[in-house]
Amino acid sequence: MSAAEVAAVVAAGCSTVSVVVIAVVARTLRRQVRVLERTVAQLSESTVPLVADAHRVVGQAASELERVGVVLERTGSVAATVDSASRLAYRAFANPVVKVLAVGAGASGGVRQLRQRRADGVGRTPRGRGGR
Repeated sequence: MSAAEVAAVVAAGCSTVSVVVIAVVARTLRRQVRVLERTVAQLSESTVPLVADAHRVVGQAASELERVGVVLERTGSVAATVDSASRLAYRAFANPVVKVLAVGAGASGGVRQLRQRRADGVGRTPRGRGGR
């Protein structure tokens, strides 16, 4: 065997080993691709309904937010009406109530003074001495 024949045999052996390694790698990659395809299919089966549910829930939340917005607007309107009514009631009743309280306080003070004078004997006229 000459050097050229030995080189050819070595090259053929290396080529054979390379082909076998490539075949094993290709087979392993093919299996991994199949596993990956199954995983993607399972993931798709489980996530598509979840995404659909999430979309539905987001739609419901948006409609609820619209309702809450309407309620808040109405609440603001009611609060403004109540505030206006309370201001009107305050203006309508404050002055007369203050006057009534003032009259009551004045009358109370007057009654107190009369009682005190009677208790002290001031302003009494003795009976039978030409009193009226």
